[in-house]
Amino acid sequence: MIRIFQTVLLAIVSAIVGFMIISITFVEYWSHTEAGKVPPKTAVLLHAIHHNLVTPDMRPPKFLTQSNGHSRFKTELIQIPVSDGASIPARVYQPKASGPHPIILYYHGGAFLEGYGDINTHDNIVRALAVRTGSIVVAVGYRVAPGHPFPTAIEDSYDALDWISKNAELFNGDPANVAVVGDSAGGNIATVVSLMARDREGPEISAQVLLYPLTTFQDVAFPSRDHYDSGYYLLSRAVMVQAREKYTPQQESWLNPYTSPLNADLEGVPPAFVVTAEFDPLRDEGEMYAQSLADAGVPVQAIRYNGVMHGFVSFYEVMERGDDALHQASMFLKKSFYDDMDAKPYELVIDDVPSAQVAIKDRLEAYAIGGFLIGKQSLSLFSGW
Repeated sequence: MIRIFQTVLLAIVSAIVGFMIISITFVEYWSHTEAGKVPPKTAVLLHAIHHNLVTPDMRPPKFLTQSNGHSRFKTELIQIPVSDGASIPARVYQPKASGPHPIILYYHGGAFLEGYGDINTHDNIVRALAVRTGSIVVAVGYRVAPGHPFPTAIEDSYDALDWISKNAELFNGDPANVAVVGDSAGGNIATVVSLMARDREGPEISAQVLLYPLTTFQDVAFPSRDHYDSGYYLLSRAVMVQAREKYTPQQESWLNPYTSPLNADLEGVPPAFVVTAEFDPLRDEGEMYAQSLADAGVPVQAIRYNGVMHGFVSFYEVMERGDDALHQASMFLKKSFYDDMDAKPYELVIDDVPSAQVAIKDRLEAYAIGGFLIGKQSLSLFSGW
């Protein structure tokens, strides 16, 4: 009996060790991509995304509730009237604590195209910003192409800023402390709205936070556009071309500073926090825009996170650098609401090598996630037989 038990135990241990070796082997294999080697955690997430193993309907993170289980925020879906007589949806996260509270408008990414992004796809970032800044956060559902080409998206977004600022008391908000945040196409919109507010003498904006923003529709020879444009890193040249064709069908609009803020006079726009990612076709233009802001005398903080791809902040629950980027952005926003910021010479901070503890933790988690993905794919394969 003892010998049988030992044999069974040895078989189980051998199977576990064998599966661990297989998982490690696959994760290391996934790490070798078309543009070079990527960190294991980035590799497994890219693999999961490209094999449809990551779903958007994730549960809200537990940090949005207090220890007694009661929500610290109330959520409301509203309709915001816009200048052409229509209305657009928005989701508001409002602290239950006494205010008035600062207000953040969040413009989601999604290539300006229907089906690529909305106020639901980026809800985890919106919730996290509300918690980490103690602010009212409004996710703006601006209209997109092809049904609504330029300038509908930016006009909707500016109208939302204007309406929220004028009706801040409805949400216990402080109209003197308003910021804009956006990622990718939404980063373009956030910075364009900042330009519009300056040009139209509209609401005062305390800060703009731009996560891997698109800053020009022109055919500029950026190395990052050529090196990471296949789509493997979550944004392809094909999608960028489609966005330009549908959102800005008239070529002359590519020069407009409200589509290509890299062409704009940037003097007098709000202080900016600009985040870029190493494996991202938009990396170089985001960093060039940050430098242009600094050259125009605008206070700027710019940081590039190496080892991660376009959209990495959306995975902040499992990516250390996504979480850090969100933390740094939140700290910048909080500072902008209560302190003056001084312009300084441009400096791009490179977040390159993680601490040994974080690197080990990321690697172990990558192997664990890799094993889960392998098991999930195996089950799917067998169930299909």
